Amino acid sequence: MKFKLFKDRKGKADQAKNNQWVKLSREIYMQARKGGTNPDANFGLKTAIASARAIKMPADNIERAIKKASGNADNVDYEEIYYEGYGPGGVAIMVKCLTDNRNRTAADVRSIFNKRGGNMGESGCVAYMFDEKGQLVIDRTKFEDLDEDSLLMQAVEAGADDLVTSEESFELTTHPHELEKIKETLEGEGLEFSSAEVRWVPQNTVDVDGENAEKLLKMMDAFDDNDDVQDVFANFEISEAEMERIG
Repeated sequence: MKFKLFKDRKGKADQAKNNQWVKLSREIYMQARKGGTNPDANFGLKTAIASARAIKMPADNIERAIKKASGNADNVDYEEIYYEGYGPGGVAIMVKCLTDNRNRTAADVRSIFNKRGGNMGESGCVAYMFDEKGQLVIDRTKFEDLDEDSLLMQAVEAGADDLVTSEESFELTTHPHELEKIKETLEGEGLEFSSAEVRWVPQNTVDVDGENAEKLLKMMDAFDDNDDVQDVFANFEISEAEMERIG
């Protein structure tokens, strides 16, 4: 029984890793098609490659996605689409997708919403509850001597808007169009970022617990398992105690 449980867990972990590789391969492909195959001249491609390396995607996979974009032998083109809707408890959700088949993806996303107590809405139904922000994350374990006040001074001088500190990370927010410039400025001062991306940040969050929390987590897992879904932005908070209860 223990061996079976271990195999099940390992299988799920391997599948999750493969899903992330598929998603990032698409992102690399799209960024290379959109802005060229030279990462030094294409910030979107550069950050996608950095994200791929952060999760230890093999270099061959990265190169293959770039070469595929250059030649486009399969004549495949991905379209970026956002779907919006509500989860259990009225939680606002935005789903970012890259797809080569809009009808398939729309049907899949709608099904995930409907089967877990939510519903997909029209474009713009929840976007007004979010702000588009650049986000730079520093892993605190790599910069144990980094002082929060000093970092804040550095970040503000570079043009960042805010700094949020947690036990694991420092998170800088920027205007989305300033992300590349601020990242390069701070890297020049010796900082290193575990991620750098543009995200939709909720203006306010709602606390969720009980059955709604359980359904929402299952909904997030279902979105994560879908290859067309690149990212999900939502405005809910679940307490640590509630997360422990759910397990």
